[in-house]
Amino acid sequence: MGPQGSDQQRNRTVSESIPPKSTPLTEFNRSLGGRMVPFAGYEMPLQFDGIMAEHNHTRSQASLFDVSHMGQIRVTGTDAAAAMETLVPGEISALGVGRMRYTQFTNPQGGILDDLMVTRFADHLFVVVNAAVKDADIALMRGALGTDNVDVLEDRALMALQGPAAAAALSSLAPAANELSFMEAAAIDVGGIDCLVSRSGYTGEDGYEISAPSVHAASLAEQLLGHPHVAPAGLGARDSLRLEAGLCLYGHDIDETTTPIEAALAWSIGKRRREEGGFPGAETIQQQLRDGAACKRVGFLPEGRAPAREGAAIENQDGQEIGQITSGGFGPTIGAPVAMGYVDAAFAQLDTAVNLVVREKRLPARVTKMPFVAQRYHKS
Repeated sequence: MGPQGSDQQRNRTVSESIPPKSTPLTEFNRSLGGRMVPFAGYEMPLQFDGIMAEHNHTRSQASLFDVSHMGQIRVTGTDAAAAMETLVPGEISALGVGRMRYTQFTNPQGGILDDLMVTRFADHLFVVVNAAVKDADIALMRGALGTDNVDVLEDRALMALQGPAAAAALSSLAPAANELSFMEAAAIDVGGIDCLVSRSGYTGEDGYEISAPSVHAASLAEQLLGHPHVAPAGLGARDSLRLEAGLCLYGHDIDETTTPIEAALAWSIGKRRREEGGFPGAETIQQQLRDGAACKRVGFLPEGRAPAREGAAIENQDGQEIGQITSGGFGPTIGAPVAMGYVDAAFAQLDTAVNLVVREKRLPARVTKMPFVAQRYHKS
């Protein structure tokens, strides 16, 4: 994906040599039998009862994920929303109180430094960023918005409750949670614990992300897992679920060398921002919106049962390399392999036939629409 990819790999290698940090739920995850692995500088559970079982349980009932490694940040200031818009192409100023938006930090070339969620409250913004680059994100925000206006919430855990039974499970402890619609958040008492609850997630299912004080994290997790339809899940299922949902993983499907337009994320840029610009890389992004990008992220359905994983070359029918897979694996819900990656724009049309090169073998595949599994977000 470009020269910066090697830099990112070196950074990951260096970070992996440093002992991983704990989350407020690390010991709790261990007590449940979680298989712990280093991830983004933290010790995280890969699985509890098996990736396939956890994936299927999330699709049919509800799973609880520890996502406390993510960065939680409070942004204040006279006009925090307008200030934030100098860093991202998303429409923040028009957000209503309690509403959320998905957007990206961009660089002067229009590349993606990170993707993030921004929630607007009456007197501040609540921002959640990816663990692997949160230090850089914090430095970026403090440099642009002022150190005193960027408060890192180190004393909070973050959990994701995902699946069709998530609303029933959370509402048993916090009836107000059932009133939230997709991409809406509120301060809610959950089982006697003051939490910030958003109806959002990374699985394509209905669900919530729950920010809670670290000291109460294990107690809250225990209460949620006490519901008969909720079970713990780890990073493995989280990855296969987001892949089926067609969602990007930073550092793989998007990075500093890919723009939001190339990544098929143009929907995240509102009309005013498209017209006015005023964010890093606006000229490039506006040009791509106008004229189209040279490459595009698309989905693939390979024939057969063999998955094509990250790094696999994509070839046209004449054997010319036209792109690369950025995420791929077996999709448990559809019972077949799925993948996504970037191809030259001329080959991005639906149903285009390509070959995916896996262990020097060429696997036939076709460009397909994403998500691979229908999203089931709760919209009022």
